[in-house]
Amino acid sequence: MRPDPAGPGTAGPAAGPVPDFAAVRAEFDLPERFPPDVLAEAARVASAPAGGDRVDATGVELVTIDPPGSMDLDQALGVTRSGSGFRVHYAIADLGAVVAPGGALDAEVRRRGQTFYLPDGSVPLHPPVLSEGAASLLPDEPRAAVLWTLDLDPGGEITTVDVRRATVASRARLDYAGVQADVDGGRVHPAIAALPELGPLRRALAVRRGAIELELPEQEVLPDGAGGWTVRVRRRVDVEAWNAEISLLTGMAAGAMMLDAGVGLLRTLPAPEPGALESFARTARDLGFAAAGRPTVHQVAGLLVGLPQDSAPALALRRAATALLRGAGYTAFDSMAGTQPPADPGHGGIGAPYAHVTAPLRRLADRFGTEVCLALAAGEELPDWLRAALPAQPEIMEVSDGRAAQVDRACVDRTEAAMLAGRVGEEFEVVVLRPADAGGSGEVYLADPPVLARCAGPLAAGAVTSVRLVQADPATGRIDFAATGS
Repeated sequence: MRPDPAGPGTAGPAAGPVPDFAAVRAEFDLPERFPPDVLAEAARVASAPAGGDRVDATGVELVTIDPPGSMDLDQALGVTRSGSGFRVHYAIADLGAVVAPGGALDAEVRRRGQTFYLPDGSVPLHPPVLSEGAASLLPDEPRAAVLWTLDLDPGGEITTVDVRRATVASRARLDYAGVQADVDGGRVHPAIAALPELGPLRRALAVRRGAIELELPEQEVLPDGAGGWTVRVRRRVDVEAWNAEISLLTGMAAGAMMLDAGVGLLRTLPAPEPGALESFARTARDLGFAAAGRPTVHQVAGLLVGLPQDSAPALALRRAATALLRGAGYTAFDSMAGTQPPADPGHGGIGAPYAHVTAPLRRLADRFGTEVCLALAAGEELPDWLRAALPAQPEIMEVSDGRAAQVDRACVDRTEAAMLAGRVGEEFEVVVLRPADAGGSGEVYLADPPVLARCAGPLAAGAVTSVRLVQADPATGRIDFAATGS
C-alpha cells in the first residue's frame, strides 16, 4: 500500500498504546540508510544531464496525479481525444538513464527490490536525491522520461504503440481528490480532458476481459491528531480507478510487446481453475447472489463489479473471491537463450498478459521491463547486461513483494491492536467474512474502528453477529475475537 499522507496532523499526547513501527523495521530487516558509495553515485548522476538520444516532448500536455504531498512521481499522463478515438501519452521516470548497470547504486536497488511504505516514513528504493528529486517527474521543468504514446480506437482498444526516451515537462502536480472535484464540477485540466470518457470505457473493457477486481476495504494508518495513530478505510474515487486503468493499459501494451518478441519479464497470475470458480459460485448462492453452477471467469467478473460496496454479504463474497487470485509471480523468458514464454502468460486479476513498467522509482522490475520495451521498439537487440539480469528478477521481486505485504500488514495489525488494547472483554458487532477453518478460527470485519481479525466460534459467512474481544496486543498485532456464547 502506498499511503495517502493527507489526514489529521499530530498534536497532544497519545490516548493509549502507540504502535512501534521501528520494531516493524527491525523485524523485517529494512535498511536504515544507503551506503556512502551509493549516495555518492546518486548525487553524481543527479547533477549530470540525462544521457541518450531523446525526443523533445516538452510541448506535450502532461500532469501527475498522486496522493497529496507525494514527491516520488513515477508517471505523468495526458489523455485527449484523437479523431473518433483517443491518444494517451504516459511519461515514466527514466531510471535506466541514471542507474548504471553493475554500479553500487544498481547493486543496492537490486538488494532492496522496492520502496517500503510505513506510516511514519518510507524506506525508498532509490536515494531521495533521485526518487524525490532529479528522477521524479516534478512539474515546471524538463525531466528525462520514457514516453509511451498509445492510440486507441473509439471503443478504447489499442491500435498503435510507440515508446521512446524523451524530455518532458509536467504542467501540474495534482491529487486524486482535487481532480475528482474538478471532474464533478465540469472543469478538467486540458492534459486529461478525455480521462472521464476513457477511464470508464477501460473499466468496462476490464470486466469483459474477465478481470477479477475485489474492491475489499483498503485499510490505511494515519496520525490520529493526538500523537498516536489510527486506521481508516481508504475510499477510492473514480479518478483513481481511471488513472489505474491508464497504468494497466500501458502494462498490457508492454506485455504484448514482450510476448511478440519472445523476451521479457511478465507479472503473471494463473487463471482461476474451474473448481475454484464453482466453489465461489456456491458461496455466492449461499450468500443470496445469483450465480451459475459452473460460471465462467467473465461471469464472475461481472458479478463482482455489480456488488454493493458495504453490505455484509457483499463483503463476505469479495473475501471469498480472494481464493481466485492465487499464485501471482513474475516470469522472465528469453527465446534466444532457450527460455520460452509461459504457457499461460496472462494475469488473472487483469484478464490479459501484463508487465510492470510504470513505477520504476518504487519497484525494481519496472526499470528492466522498460529497458526491454525500449530496445524492442527501436528494433535493437537487448544489451548483454539486460539479458543477463532478467532471469534473476522473478526471485528478487517475489521476495520483495512478500516482505512489503508483511510490513504493510504488520503496521496495520499493530495499529488496530493499539486502538483496541483497552477494550478487551467488550462486545462488538461484526461482519463474518469467513467461517472457521480446520484450526477453529474464522475472519471477521469490524467497521468502527475498521479491523480485520480472527474469531473463534460458530460463524456464518455474510452474517452480522456479536463477538467479544479476547486479545489485542500492540506489540505483536495479535487480535482475537470470540463469538458470544462460544
